Amino acid sequence: MRTLLLLHGPNLSQLGSRDPAQYGPDSLEEVVGTARQEAAANNAHLEHLQTEHEGVLLERLHAARADGTDAILINAGAWTHTSYALRDALELLQCPKVEVHLSNIHAREAFRATSVLAPVCHGSIVGFGIDGYALAVRAACALLDRRG
Repeated sequence: MRTLLLLHGPNLSQLGSRDPAQYGPDSLEEVVGTARQEAAANNAHLEHLQTEHEGVLLERLHAARADGTDAILINAGAWTHTSYALRDALELLQCPKVEVHLSNIHAREAFRATSVLAPVCHGSIVGFGIDGYALAVRAACALLDRRG
């Protein structure tokens, strides 16, 4: 069975109450549940980590290089636009990496339109709300299938 690692950055723990017009009404638990259901349907196990601490995310990405993680799904929140450290950690990984965002970061404030992570990910899924997570799982599994 394949292992997918879903990572969430700062403030995503507040989903459901944080600006529902932008991020939707679903809680983080519901978002993760959607991703887990899609993973199970694709013969994969989904591990999840959400943190408000960038170093925790970095350490988990470094551990993923050797612990059997087959693919990464990441919503780094605000760090998407600012964290070259996360970018460098993602770049070290040879596995498929899919960036996912609930909102369309390209249709929001100018500072959110640029992802420093996108250039080191295989693709980005933005603006589809909770459904984007199922799409991200399917994309990661398709990338794994192509690898053989």
